[in-house]
Amino acid sequence: MPERPPSAAAPSERRARARQGDVASASMRDFWSLAKPEISFLVTISALAGFLLGAAETGVFSGSQLVFTLAGVFLCAGGVGALNHYLERHLDAQMKRTRDRALPAGRVSPKTARRYGLALASAGVGLLCPLVGPLTAALAILTGVLYLYVYTPLKQKTSHNTLVGTIPGALPALGGYAAATGSLSVTGWLLFGVMATWQMPHFLSLAWMYRTDYERAGFRMTPTVQADGGASTARQTIAYTTLLLALSTLLSLAGPLGMIYLTGAVPLGGWFLCEGIRFNRRRTNQSAGRVLKASIWYVPALVVLIAVDWLV
Repeated sequence: MPERPPSAAAPSERRARARQGDVASASMRDFWSLAKPEISFLVTISALAGFLLGAAETGVFSGSQLVFTLAGVFLCAGGVGALNHYLERHLDAQMKRTRDRALPAGRVSPKTARRYGLALASAGVGLLCPLVGPLTAALAILTGVLYLYVYTPLKQKTSHNTLVGTIPGALPALGGYAAATGSLSVTGWLLFGVMATWQMPHFLSLAWMYRTDYERAGFRMTPTVQADGGASTARQTIAYTTLLLALSTLLSLAGPLGMIYLTGAVPLGGWFLCEGIRFNRRRTNQSAGRVLKASIWYVPALVVLIAVDWLV
């Protein structure tokens, strides 16, 4: 049987290959989203803050150590994110904001998501332990355990879940510090306090904006259990942004950072606090969104301040 010329082979075959390419592309996007890249990026940035702070304190910097640390932390964060998607897939299906995610939409099977998450997390720990240090690897494991098996179940049981969640959320910064110093000193714990405090206004504003979705799915967040029009949420936002301003200042007064860091950290924290005050005055989704935006910019800006202070 004669073969068809390549040019004639194919409109139907080309269309089939194009469809297969679309499916493969969609799958890649789905797997990328399963790793929660935005959150994983912020987690990695917080580890970078810890590493730079540790390097500033010891006066020793290793580029390869930094690369291995950030890569390992990002893999671990992505793995934990995928496993969180797996655990909350039924709840995600009930929320308008999350029901089109890969798992509730059926584009990725639960078994595949679980294996994917375990593979990423295992790769991250496998990178951190021999190439960075067992202390950083242990902190990464502790982060995953606390996030998945303590914080995640608490979201349906108590509105204090966010406060508990700040612990695994702040541990990556401590892990970055441990990667640079090999220890956990007062300066590292102070940064841990900064990162733990930062998370409260971040998640309070997010919970306020999506309070209807959270309530529908049964999540017990402060805006869903306090029938006060958001007054409790706003007051807590002001309290935590005030505490954050104080703790970030202490990094300069009690740690290795100097005036360059301080002259940037004070207005940065002041801006965050002002957005919290604005939210208290006008408890709207728009004002909550401004708090959320400030929180997202806060950590990268803090990293830049630490780096510039150390380098200059």
